[in-house]
Amino acid sequence: MRNDLQGVLEKAKDRKELPAVMAYNRIDGPGSSLDLREFQQSLWRIPVIPEDPQADPTMEWTRDLPRTVGITIDTGTNIQAEPFKRGRIGVRSVEYGTEVTSAPGDVLPTKENWLLKIAELFGLSGVMFSLHNLHPGIQSSGLGGSATATTGLCILANELAGRPLSGVQLVSMASRVEQDFGVSITGTQEQSNVVYGGVTDYVWFPWGIPGNADSGFGTSIRRQLMDPAGYEELEQRMAIFHSGKTRASTDVNAVWMRALTSHEGYRQHQRKLDIAYRFREGLRLRQWDDVMESIDEYRQVRTAICPAYMDGAKEIQGFANAKDCVAFPLGAGGGGGILVFAREPASLQSLRREIGTVYREIPFKIKDRGHDLVNLPLEKEV
Repeated sequence: MRNDLQGVLEKAKDRKELPAVMAYNRIDGPGSSLDLREFQQSLWRIPVIPEDPQADPTMEWTRDLPRTVGITIDTGTNIQAEPFKRGRIGVRSVEYGTEVTSAPGDVLPTKENWLLKIAELFGLSGVMFSLHNLHPGIQSSGLGGSATATTGLCILANELAGRPLSGVQLVSMASRVEQDFGVSITGTQEQSNVVYGGVTDYVWFPWGIPGNADSGFGTSIRRQLMDPAGYEELEQRMAIFHSGKTRASTDVNAVWMRALTSHEGYRQHQRKLDIAYRFREGLRLRQWDDVMESIDEYRQVRTAICPAYMDGAKEIQGFANAKDCVAFPLGAGGGGGILVFAREPASLQSLRREIGTVYREIPFKIKDRGHDLVNLPLEKEV
């Protein structure tokens, strides 16, 4: 039965209690392309899983598996459910100035309708989803913005529909809809970040965890690498600068995927597994030299496979090297946001003073969760 929300949302609007979700972005790093489906599937092997998979904090048994470490930050998207025409659904983007609407059941499977299709999939009507960035002017920043919006809308629609899907199912839905509708080439790291959040190590299981019948695409074994009390120590060593250039993420991802079909490309991609593990351990143990080395080595591997990855970041890399820092283009690179990491906070401060007028810095704080719900659960009509 279709769930028409016009009446209940009108009452919520009168109370100034419209339901919403704040969905947060992530900083990626070494391992950041290993979440793509092709990489998960081609580099994965059935592992020998210990009886208690997380008993050993090092999780050494996962060293040769695809993984990503996500660091949740307080940029992202606010998605609000507003009353709309009865029997209609819509999605509006404030930043992009777009709006698409339809009657449920009539949503065409096109790129422009990817978010609208999600509302239809959950059987909703009488609702307009309004999207607004939490920080202005950071589109195409390599922080996983489209996946954040997609997953956030999945979470909010799931809440309004009575939570029919689990977290893993939401990750799978958000990933598949975004890629299969041609929005971008994506994996599961950004989606998992919005569902789970924190400074989290994700070990990917593309077909589900062996022996666990309740898992499937989107499943990961997750471990928090850092308690919130340690976030400030990490924040002092990281900054994000925007190159002012547009990213070409789909093109870059396509080059990386084509490299899987050559012997040299496959060998280079295999190197990422160990580098990503060393990045994980560097964060967990606060061994900042290891974090820097893994970031630098991972960037070199990515650039060797696709030189366009560094487009828009070569100049800032020179500044970073001169200040004992490392630069890492976020997402697929090609422009947009660039992570700078320093073993010592003083090095990063020195870099800021030198390039502060050249690049725009995107301020952030690390979050211990991937999303926040507002005015939920929705008060139903009596």
